[in-house]
Amino acid sequence: MIDNSEIENILDKLENMEDELLAVELLKEFNRASAELGRILLNLDSKLTSEEWIFQCELAQKNLDIIREKINKL
Repeated sequence: MIDNSEIENILDKLENMEDELLAVELLKEFNRASAELGRILLNLDSKLTSEEWIFQCELAQKNLDIIREKINKL
C-alpha cells in the first residue's frame, strides 16, 4: 500500500518533470497499477481461493513497487 504523503511526492515529482510526455506515461502506469491493486484488495472475484488472492495481491503490489521505484529514480 501507499500512503497519501508518498502519493503526493510521486505526483509532485511527475508534475515538475521537464519531459511532460514521460510524466504522463508514468502517471498512467502508476494509476493502472494502483487501480489494479485496489481492485484485487477488494476481492470482487469470488472465484479466487485465499491462496490465489494472496498471490495476486503480492503480484499487483510488486508491479506498483516497480513503477514507484522507476519514478523515484528520476
